[in-house]
Amino acid sequence: MTMTHAPRLLTWYDRHRRTLPWRAPAGERTEPYLVWLSEIMLQQTTVATVGDYYRRFVERWPTVDALAAAPLDEVLSAWAGLGYYARARNLHACAQAVATGHGGRFPEDEAALRALPGIGPYTAAAIRSIAFDHKASAVDGNVERVISRLYAIDAPLPDAKIEIHARAAELVPEARAGDYAQAMMDLGATVCTPRKPLCVICPLTRNCRALKLGIAETLPRRAPKAEKPTRRGLAFVLARKDGAVLLRKRPTKGLLGGMDEVPSSPWREGKFVPADALADAPVPARWTLLEGLVRHTFTHFHLELSVARATATTDRLAKLLPGSAWCTLDLLDDRALPTVMRKVIEKASLS
Repeated sequence: MTMTHAPRLLTWYDRHRRTLPWRAPAGERTEPYLVWLSEIMLQQTTVATVGDYYRRFVERWPTVDALAAAPLDEVLSAWAGLGYYARARNLHACAQAVATGHGGRFPEDEAALRALPGIGPYTAAAIRSIAFDHKASAVDGNVERVISRLYAIDAPLPDAKIEIHARAAELVPEARAGDYAQAMMDLGATVCTPRKPLCVICPLTRNCRALKLGIAETLPRRAPKAEKPTRRGLAFVLARKDGAVLLRKRPTKGLLGGMDEVPSSPWREGKFVPADALADAPVPARWTLLEGLVRHTFTHFHLELSVARATATTDRLAKLLPGSAWCTLDLLDDRALPTVMRKVIEKASLS
């Protein structure tokens, strides 16, 4: 394939570019901080979901220095509900690294960018192309789909990634690299869609080998995914008479690291008897098992939580559980509570 597709794609982009909160007006570049923030938020998350979170973050922390100076708990709280919480911890760590090690300015060099917490090859390329207009190949899921169809790459993902990335890099033009990167993303998101691609209006139709072969909608192929295991546990909701609930802080590292949680038994696969798990109660109380389950899905497993509830007879129970504190219902939204824990509290009819 020749480079002649780039002018046609950019002409299409100039007419049909999406309006996104983090995208600069035509002819301007987005600040590196805003590119980075949006790209981290968009990992494994839809544009529709990210929009409001992005606006709130930028309003509260308009610069990387402001974000770096924020307490981690506040960042985690603002991130709550967006999922994949390791991203929030890396976001904060990266902001601090840029503020202290780079004078509050994101570096343009690929190696320097990738040395920052949470920045991999794709994010580094997105920053370099969109913010600095460097010739860098930013390949997300949308671009993977476009390239696999342009070249009719029928090897299944993830095996096809090497060829897809190599082909994509060959196509990046010298001029308007940032616009080209966003044009490829927009094309995949709005025209070269996973199902029923709109080939009739695609600016790259003449170059698309998959279209000529009649296999566009079947690409990219994906290797069968292994079935996710299911883990089970018992969540313990301890409430005061005024409705305040006892929360504790999770360990900094690991799943949901640094977030608040309702205490629970260990989450394990295999046979699970909720009544037996009462032995894992965090404090002595009259625990009542509630009917039904709270279900949630993480990246690598499904989770089913039974819920036990008890009423605290004294505030001193919090002292028996290290890292715990009472939280009144009106302050729950200010806490770094992951979605699964909000489901647990709702199950216990506390909010």
